[in-house]
Amino acid sequence: MAKMILSMDGLVLKEIPLAKERMTIGRKPHNDIQIDNLAISGEHAAVVTILNDSFLEDLNSTNGTLVNGQPVKKHFLKNGDVVELGKYKLKYIAEQSAAAGDSPDFEKTMVMRSNMLRPAAEPAPAASASASAAQPAPPAAAAPVQAQPPAAIQILSGSNAGRELELTKSLTTLGKPGVQVAVIARRPHGYFITHVEGAQFPVVNGKALDAQAHPLADHDVIEIAGVKMEFFLKT
Repeated sequence: MAKMILSMDGLVLKEIPLAKERMTIGRKPHNDIQIDNLAISGEHAAVVTILNDSFLEDLNSTNGTLVNGQPVKKHFLKNGDVVELGKYKLKYIAEQSAAAGDSPDFEKTMVMRSNMLRPAAEPAPAASASASAAQPAPPAAAAPVQAQPPAAIQILSGSNAGRELELTKSLTTLGKPGVQVAVIARRPHGYFITHVEGAQFPVVNGKALDAQAHPLADHDVIEIAGVKMEFFLKT
């Protein structure tokens, strides 16, 4: 489990496991990570953790949030990153963050763009089924590690209407950075959508979500950054 190490002036104050999908940082007592200092806003920042990945978002704080000395509004946290809030520092430690052979972190996410979308695939002809039965399937055709059926998003509105985006990664990021961003995570027990960035939360089947992860069902209609799309299982 990833964690953050809180320190001030080189003195470690405590370690905080990132045990929740969304943890807030701020001066007020209701925050998951409370820092009682006037330089810290009441709700200063939030950390969203999905699977082995964590995102930091500044919640329009008065004095801002720095990561490795640079001001950020939203930042994909990497092992060893140092978050600075006033005189306090939070070092991000991603335990077991990258097993041997894993792809780089940035390959786990993708922002929806027209060149990443493709027309929906035509159904495979019936003859292909008999052909595959006549010879053993290659190793790549084995069941996914997460034991979930493949899924995809079909765009319903906008210039990319009718296009399809397959959810082949463990994390797929959808939306427009700086406007509204959500993440769809593929887990052993299903697909879940979580709000990451923006004042407005994603809408599923006409209902706005909250900060918690929301399970997706076949043919759910999602609206993110003004674009409607349909989630469906490719069974």
